[in-house]
Amino acid sequence: MADDISVMNFEKALAELETIVAKLESGKVDLEESIRIYERGEALRKHCEAKLAEAEARIEKITLSPQGKPTGVTKLDTE
Repeated sequence: MADDISVMNFEKALAELETIVAKLESGKVDLEESIRIYERGEALRKHCEAKLAEAEARIEKITLSPQGKPTGVTKLDTE
């Protein structure tokens, strides 16, 4: 669990975050360990959100003519 978060891909970061959540929910972790893994979980959550934002910024949608033929691409609306 000591991997550098900044170089993790989304899937690996999410998997570790899910492991941390399960440990915290189990209640079988002492207070100091809970604090330590909670802080790492928070960093993983932020990293995952940043990776998702990067992916969203790269997604484009295909624009179609009234006849249904592709005419180009535009940025995907995120709102």
